[in-house]
Amino acid sequence: MSADLPGRRLYLCTPDRRDLARFLEAAIRGGVDIVQLRDKELDAKPLLERARVVRAVCADHGVPFILNDRPDLALEAGADGVHLGRDDAPCRLARRLLGPGAIIGHSTHSIDDLEDALGLPIDYLSAGPVVPTPTKPGRPGTGTGYLSSAVTRSPWPVFVTGGVTPETVPGLAAAGARHFVVVRWLTESADPAAAARALRDAIDRAVSDQD
Repeated sequence: MSADLPGRRLYLCTPDRRDLARFLEAAIRGGVDIVQLRDKELDAKPLLERARVVRAVCADHGVPFILNDRPDLALEAGADGVHLGRDDAPCRLARRLLGPGAIIGHSTHSIDDLEDALGLPIDYLSAGPVVPTPTKPGRPGTGTGYLSSAVTRSPWPVFVTGGVTPETVPGLAAAGARHFVVVRWLTESADPAAAARALRDAIDRAVSDQD
């Protein structure tokens, strides 16, 4: 699935939740086209069990499933790839474990991070958070300047993070974003299908206006 990654626009990053399968079905129905399970609380065994739930839903819809932090569990769960930060397992190790066809993503927050990432065997970058967000406690916002630099210099798709909503999408698109990571706009929504649809419509309009 790494080959069609540039065409995917709306990336849901979600923790575990009781209604995980139903929530994912709704979000994908609304326009989410890539999913990451990111849960910092679960131990390895329960995380693996929940990862298999996500894999099944995503496989049914042809949507890539990315597991956060753990290439070993991504391999065991049959995930399509893994997302890694600077303090996680090395990207080169993940590539050896998961193989050439796996999707490997890497978090960046600054030009220095971007420079370090340029030689890595990865398939996409995340850039941000553009604004401070509770999902990344203690990390300041990067602003849109770093986003623009990352989009210009990265050979891979750049997924922007931080405060992505229908209202912020036009400004992010004007700064160069074409790929968007959403967390709270969907995870806190009472109607994730409608929320995803509104966000996807905003993304499609904004990208079309810029292109």
